[in-house]
Amino acid sequence: MWILRWNAEGAILEESYMSSWIDKRIVVTGGNGFLGSRLVDKLRERGAHHVVVPLSRDYDLVKYDDAVRLCRDAQPDLVIHLAARVGGIGANRSNPGKFFYDNLMMGVQLMEIARLSGVQKFVAIGTVCAYPKFCSVPFKEENLWGGYPEETNAPYGLAKKMLLVQAQAYRQQYGFNAIYFLSVNLYGPRDNFDLETSHVIPAMIRKCVEAVRAGSNRVIFWGTGAPTREFLYVDDAAEGILAATEEYDGSDPVNLGSGQEISMMELGKLICRITGFRGKIVWDSTKPDGQPRRCLDTMRAKELFGFSATTTLEAGLRKTIEWYLQQQNQRAVLLP
Repeated sequence: MWILRWNAEGAILEESYMSSWIDKRIVVTGGNGFLGSRLVDKLRERGAHHVVVPLSRDYDLVKYDDAVRLCRDAQPDLVIHLAARVGGIGANRSNPGKFFYDNLMMGVQLMEIARLSGVQKFVAIGTVCAYPKFCSVPFKEENLWGGYPEETNAPYGLAKKMLLVQAQAYRQQYGFNAIYFLSVNLYGPRDNFDLETSHVIPAMIRKCVEAVRAGSNRVIFWGTGAPTREFLYVDDAAEGILAATEEYDGSDPVNLGSGQEISMMELGKLICRITGFRGKIVWDSTKPDGQPRRCLDTMRAKELFGFSATTTLEAGLRKTIEWYLQQQNQRAVLLP
């Protein structure tokens, strides 16, 4: 951050750049992942010299002993916990037990070990899936406990929600500085485009691109097209997390989102237009819609640490599609 000092007449006496990251030892779990890799890039841009990105082959954070070893090896001042077992509706339906257990154990154990290790601050990222299925829109943080989450995402959402309970309990009993955020679905370059495990935006992009290349006159999307969703561009999410890490030290959960709601039907049309697909969209109503509506109230983030998303959905989709096409073209060149 820039530090400015004035004299009594209002003239600048000193102007200097000070980074709160330079001397911090920082662990970013999931730092090689979609969001984590962007966040690590931004940390290094801010001057962070001591960033540890644990690899799952070296530290399986579901296992207590591995989490202990990570904190012992890295000796972090700050932990940003992004590692998660995630996926779209299909992946959640196929792996409810694994999504619950792995996400719960990774977060709960790591926060406890971080506390015992003297970590100065712990940043936990939750999910919009923790909100009640029929929550009033836009979702406000105070409505978080107003009902059970949408069933297909509930095990994942509840596992992540327990980190909020833990963070608040640890702050109350131990004075441990843990903060918690609820993020909407992210999208952008480096996303997961595997149709078996991806979220809706990369799945739609891949289907449209493949349809264009195959000369197909239709694409099939899941559900009825009626539900609404909110999406946050990955770079905006990383900026929001870092702004909060610098500025926020409270116990209340905070929403991170764009505050913009769009129906699946309109999203599908937009992705078709950008990718150049001119055929028919077929909605497969035998597949689940998931939660009827999702859109966050983002005022708390703006008030507490000045965060507002800056990337429009169309601009973010264009960047994501451009990246995906580049990856596909490179793959085509590499294949024999």
